[in-house]
Amino acid sequence: MSITEHTTKTDRHTTFYLAAGPEDGPLVIFVHGWPELSTSWRHQLPALAALGFRAIAPDMRGYGRSSVYPQSSDYAQANIVRDMIELLDSLGREKAVWVGHDWGSPVVWNLASHHPDRCDAVANLCVPYYTIECGLDHTLTLVDRKLYPESEYPNGQWDYMRYYEESFAESIAPMDANVRKFMKLAFRKGNPEGEGKPAMTATARRNHGMLGGSIPDAPRDNDVVSAEDLSIYVAALERNGFFGPSSWYLNHAANAAYSKSARNDGYLDMPVLFIAARYDYVCECTHSRLAEPMRTYCRHLKEETIRAGHWVAQEKPLEVNAALVNWLATDVVTVWPRPRQK
Repeated sequence: MSITEHTTKTDRHTTFYLAAGPEDGPLVIFVHGWPELSTSWRHQLPALAALGFRAIAPDMRGYGRSSVYPQSSDYAQANIVRDMIELLDSLGREKAVWVGHDWGSPVVWNLASHHPDRCDAVANLCVPYYTIECGLDHTLTLVDRKLYPESEYPNGQWDYMRYYEESFAESIAPMDANVRKFMKLAFRKGNPEGEGKPAMTATARRNHGMLGGSIPDAPRDNDVVSAEDLSIYVAALERNGFFGPSSWYLNHAANAAYSKSARNDGYLDMPVLFIAARYDYVCECTHSRLAEPMRTYCRHLKEETIRAGHWVAQEKPLEVNAALVNWLATDVVTVWPRPRQK
């Protein structure tokens, strides 16, 4: 199933996106996170397209071939959600199934809570509802204080987000200087041995970076990215830099205010799928309370856990695809593609 490239433009924003599947098929839009691209969904697009869906994956604001902006405030959630509504409008559709990962998850959660009329259903990987889209201060209330005593880890595993806020230029400088080395190190499969131990992100401020300010030259993990995949990421980030992607972390106050304007008091009534990655120790949902608010606010929730790291859609694509397709076939039956007449 071929994947094609497209661009849509409005007066305020340009979105590049990948597409696969019949143009009149039920629409599924995949929203990537940090520091990724539309190609992060390269395993999902053809799988959904083969079933008859129209599968779309945009480069998000600040990434790839979509618009890049000079101010950190340009990367607040309200702006990004508007980008996605404009993308949906440009496709001539009223609704879509939205699927997000990492920072793409808050975008999808905000679409569901602010624009439920534009959502057939929503699915997210790694980041549960009612967490990061509500701001960092709220998310800190869900930290596992047995693993992260407040005296030693005041910000828990989210310390790196405070580091971005306090030392932004310092935080992104090593990544901009060594894009390939950083991306090779970042895209790694999950390690079961890390379970029950503090995440490396918990000491970012005291160490002046998650890696102590230096990036080792680690071998590429072929279980997550091929040499060709890695080159696509590196070329985009070398061209645009980390300012835009990392500015998504600098809008917690604005995002928290935006979350308060959610409809239906924040409750979601559409079908929701959440896929947790067992070996994602930042978005840790197995032993902590991180996913508890989601279980209250999502009235039609299905949960799956996959034994993988944070890059679950790339590390375990068959399992992610199976979970998505099973959910679509059983919980979102109104959008399942109809057999085509010959």
